[in-house]
Amino acid sequence: MTRSVFLPFALPDVDQNEYELIRQTLNSGWITTGPLTRRFESEFAAFVGAKHAIAVNSCTAAMHLALEAIGLQRGDEVITTPYTFAATAEVVRYFDAKPVLVDICAEDFNIDPERIEAAITPRTKAIIPVHIAGLAARLDEITEIAARYQLAIIEDAAHAFPTQYKGRMIGQALPGIQHAVCFSFYATKTITTGEGGMIVTDNDQIAERCRIMALHGISRDAWKRYTAEGSWYYEIIAPGYKYNMTDIAAAMGLAQLAKAERMASRRRIIAQMYNDAFSDLPELQTPLDPDFHCPEIGPQQPNSQENRQQSHAWHLYMLRLNLERLTIDRGQFIELLKTYNIGASVHFIPLHLHPYYREVYKYQPQDFPIAYQQYLREVSLPIYSKMSDEDVNDVIAAVCAVVAEHRR
Repeated sequence: MTRSVFLPFALPDVDQNEYELIRQTLNSGWITTGPLTRRFESEFAAFVGAKHAIAVNSCTAAMHLALEAIGLQRGDEVITTPYTFAATAEVVRYFDAKPVLVDICAEDFNIDPERIEAAITPRTKAIIPVHIAGLAARLDEITEIAARYQLAIIEDAAHAFPTQYKGRMIGQALPGIQHAVCFSFYATKTITTGEGGMIVTDNDQIAERCRIMALHGISRDAWKRYTAEGSWYYEIIAPGYKYNMTDIAAAMGLAQLAKAERMASRRRIIAQMYNDAFSDLPELQTPLDPDFHCPEIGPQQPNSQENRQQSHAWHLYMLRLNLERLTIDRGQFIELLKTYNIGASVHFIPLHLHPYYREVYKYQPQDFPIAYQQYLREVSLPIYSKMSDEDVNDVIAAVCAVVAEHRR
């Protein structure tokens, strides 16, 4: 049976708490960067276990600032993955530096550490691993390589809140290297400020530089010049950017952060409902799910202490079609889901397939064959904390119906 109302691919989970904190902020008269932004930074840093947090207006801004803070220059190279959104590579191009792409692991869409070393040259400055869908990349191996070659790591954690890797929250320090982690609070994420991002780091120099450059290169805490204890005097110490977060956005972020565990838990439940429904269908491949089975620590029980050693944020539920068992392609599959009033999407069109990267770097689709082949069969299903069990079951019914109608 088809739903009577279309189920969007994503919706934010907001309630009266967001409205009340935003109302209080508007009434306070302080609506741009101010005390609530600093409070949000402090609470977020405590949540992920980082020393510093700098709130900005997007994850793109966060990655740009982090790369500037490590001293990226024209002609440098940064290793990353083709299987990501535009922002990951475009921030490298802001410096007239070169993003060097490395293919992915077929099992989880994340960058393949075994391919990284071959891509390193004397110009390599940093690695940007992307934690696709909310599942951590293999950070131990990546960190070992970065330390050996004295490279920085800037984690693209746009999907990875709250994610754990071997008992460590994504956001905590990696030892022995320059390191920062960049989060997104875009509307589809587990917690949202509408638009927004956060840089976290334990490196004092990176934090100081990011904070200064996020607001026109003005000396630290210049926002206080409009407070009773502030001064009109400020100094511009570098040509910075306009990347600061507002207190209005921070108010929403604080309300969202307070219920982050509940929203993340709901996403895990939905993912398990999908896995239970689809895992026995040979036409489908369910995502790697360390919440319930981590290859390094064996099968686990949901919500056990051990399964938090490796946890998935489930920002996305990336289903794959075994196309050889179906009479339709991925595009047709998505269009058929729409006939059941179910929204779906694709994550992502690999970077090397886009005209800019094809033209500038002369890439061909098969230059990164794993990314290309996995892209052709990936479908992202709705997964967000506002979904009811009825919504989830409607998605399951629609997927199963399309499979049944078009299996070979």
